[in-house]
Amino acid sequence: MSRTAAITGIGVVSPGAVGREPFWDLLTAGRTATRTITLFDAGGFRSRIAAEVDFDPRAAGLSAQQVRRMDRAAQFAVVCAREALADSGVELDRLDPGRIAVSVGSAVGCTMSLEEEYAVLADEGRRWLVDHTYGTPHLYGYMVPSTLAVEVAWAASAEGPTALVSTGCTSGLDAVGHGAALIEEGSADVVLAGATDAPLSPITSACFDAIKATSPNNGDPEHASRPFDAERDGFVLGEGAAVMVLEEAGAARRRGARIYAELRGFASRSNAFHMTGLKPDGREMAEAIRVAMAQARVDAKDIGYINAHGSATKQNDRHETAAFKRSLGHHAYEVPVSSIKSMIGHSLGAIGSLEVAACALALERGVVPPTANLYHPDPECDLDYVPREARSHRMNVVLSVGSGFGGFQSATVLARPGA
Repeated sequence: MSRTAAITGIGVVSPGAVGREPFWDLLTAGRTATRTITLFDAGGFRSRIAAEVDFDPRAAGLSAQQVRRMDRAAQFAVVCAREALADSGVELDRLDPGRIAVSVGSAVGCTMSLEEEYAVLADEGRRWLVDHTYGTPHLYGYMVPSTLAVEVAWAASAEGPTALVSTGCTSGLDAVGHGAALIEEGSADVVLAGATDAPLSPITSACFDAIKATSPNNGDPEHASRPFDAERDGFVLGEGAAVMVLEEAGAARRRGARIYAELRGFASRSNAFHMTGLKPDGREMAEAIRVAMAQARVDAKDIGYINAHGSATKQNDRHETAAFKRSLGHHAYEVPVSSIKSMIGHSLGAIGSLEVAACALALERGVVPPTANLYHPDPECDLDYVPREARSHRMNVVLSVGSGFGGFQSATVLARPGA
């Protein structure tokens, strides 16, 4: 008997919105959360803007010891996991801990804590040989990204399969895909799946400055993230997390759970081409889409909405526009497409899970989030990119895609329960 993974709980920590409902309100209002960086002095950088989370860990329910121990990315993930579990109504004490699994994605792990600790150990960079005696006892945990998944497992008393998925900017999609696979193969009954990243630090900004990938529109940060717009000039770095409770769909229905969406298909491909470059024909993304749709047993005409990667870099936006046309044919011109990165920036590995959360809410509520800041469409991006205002639109099946450095291309298909 086949098993299908269903999303029964959603937890979100996002720029401009902490919590699932504030997140959805921000998206449907088309409100941007991009601003001048406040988390560090970005005065010397080419791009001095980001999508920051206004986050107070103590107000979010973390103890003083948890705050001391956890990197900001781990704090995000644990707060999301708690919200998702409460939303799902799952009673963990009635479950076999060995049947509870965790799948967390992250592109850059505990970047903020690592950079802060290096500054201390190196005496603000003055010492080539660092003085280990100044290191925090939690430094090892910052060095090992899997501690992010471990913190979520501890929060849920999960003793089943626990994994950290790190595939660059597709980490969030891939972690959810891995979580769904654990349900489908029978390895777990409940999975906490999602991703987290808190990369807003000097080292991350310097890396993206060096390759000129981020927007230098420092004078107008609210309008700097402009996916598919002819005047776009790079992405806006962000941070955040989303974690979802996945259950076997039949079991979820039997316990009377609210099911936001079912995860019907997932696929990932690599372009084996270039670390940051993309081929213009979109072939690898199109192949991931094709395989995910085949797994979900849907045709192009069934896709009611596409949540695009939409990073606001010229090569990505044109690449995935070509991929949609290649995989969906003429239907690509008829289906609404949007990028929520226009509002919450690009949180690297976390963004895929935030986009899956947005897709699940879109399915449940019949609303397509807009692409904010889209005023001058790129003629080469000639699809229906839902400019600036949310759109009421009943849909049964949605597609979410991701593209990451290293040539990663991922696609997942979500469906309304019973559709």
